[in-house]
Amino acid sequence: MTKLNDLRDNEGARYKFKRIGRGIGSGKGKTSGRGVKGQGSRTGVSLHGFEGGQMPIYRRLPKRGFNNVNAREFSEVNLGRLQAAIEAGKVDAGQPITETVLRAAGLIGKQLDGVRLLARGELKTKVTIEVTGASKAAIAAVEKLGGSVKVAEEAVAEG
Repeated sequence: MTKLNDLRDNEGARYKFKRIGRGIGSGKGKTSGRGVKGQGSRTGVSLHGFEGGQMPIYRRLPKRGFNNVNAREFSEVNLGRLQAAIEAGKVDAGQPITETVLRAAGLIGKQLDGVRLLARGELKTKVTIEVTGASKAAIAAVEKLGGSVKVAEEAVAEG
């Protein structure tokens, strides 16, 4: 039986780094593995992406796509996770479920542009939900049980 004070790493599990610039006998003395002369032997070299005067790959390849600065990013909540939170007692199904209730229950993280309700999973409880956006399948699933989904007006107007 091994004791806590006898625990050791496996042989070779930790790599002892090579001390450079500590004499010719070390094998990494004098120039410290940098070769001789030139930019690469000096300190503060920034040759990342430099290909010896050849056009670098990041300039040979075409640019593609774009980032939409007006795109809105939503926190996503699936019906299955909402049902699990209701069963766990984190969310009261009798009260309207808003974004603040979802945040307090831990279903959504950091503050984004709103909350979008998605239809993955199964909902078994009648609920009233007020969110920024919702998929058609999620709205249908909630309304099938007699609940309702209130979607923010500005989200409907945009998309």
